[in-house]
Amino acid sequence: MDFQHILYVVDGPIGVITMNRPSRRNAQGYRMLDELDQAFELARHDEAVRVVLLRGSDGVFSTGHDLGTPEEVEYRKSLGAKPGIQTYDQFKHYNLDLLVRWRNFPKPTIAMVEGYCIYAGWMLAAAMDVVFAADDAEFLAGFVEYMSIPWDIGIRRAKELCFESRFISAEEAAAYGLVNRVLAPADLERETFAWARRVAENTPEALRLSKIQMNKAQDAQGFTQALEDSLGDYQAMLHMPGSLHRMENERRLHTVDLAVRGKRGDRFGLTPIPPKEFN
Repeated sequence: MDFQHILYVVDGPIGVITMNRPSRRNAQGYRMLDELDQAFELARHDEAVRVVLLRGSDGVFSTGHDLGTPEEVEYRKSLGAKPGIQTYDQFKHYNLDLLVRWRNFPKPTIAMVEGYCIYAGWMLAAAMDVVFAADDAEFLAGFVEYMSIPWDIGIRRAKELCFESRFISAEEAAAYGLVNRVLAPADLERETFAWARRVAENTPEALRLSKIQMNKAQDAQGFTQALEDSLGDYQAMLHMPGSLHRMENERRLHTVDLAVRGKRGDRFGLTPIPPKEFN
């Protein structure tokens, strides 16, 4: 299949999906999300694939949503959704339904996180079953469309991070419960693939039914219903008159800008963090 924004290869029992838009720091546009879904479908129907591993190219997992690059605007126009319910259905499809589908994917999934994992990056990593991260990875939580964050790290931590808008380290993300393992960058790929191969040694029946039972346990607590409800709140915020959702004339959310300012030490009580290139 001719992908433009991702790569998909099969490495033994592992289907490896790589977000491959390095010029945009693997920002997720609708084309990328369509291609991710196509790759998941290839892995679903390939009996040789026992585990799916998701990563980003060029040392970055994903810097979040594509908020309006020219190629993204053109692709969205090509989809032809009319204003009104068609636009709503499209928004829900790309920002909730696909994530829920991948969360319920019938084979084990693992996110291998390097570099930035911001907003939609967090959403995508959280939809995977297991998250391994490099020790220099950075995560940014906020009020997002697929609002799994209270489930990922607990209500009080979710409030703390979403209220403040700050990056957390991989070690913090592990302590809070989002990340399973934190590894040195030089070891991340080797150890992640080794884990995936060990998982692949299990039977498909044991893997699938174990996943179903654990997802059912989460759903019994209201997980999927809460996601559906939260999307409506997100839409209300998005279209609220006078909402300061985005920076004026910039493709950056106001809350993300606060987190970036925090890294620079340009917020109350904070000192600069050694810089990592971010645009």
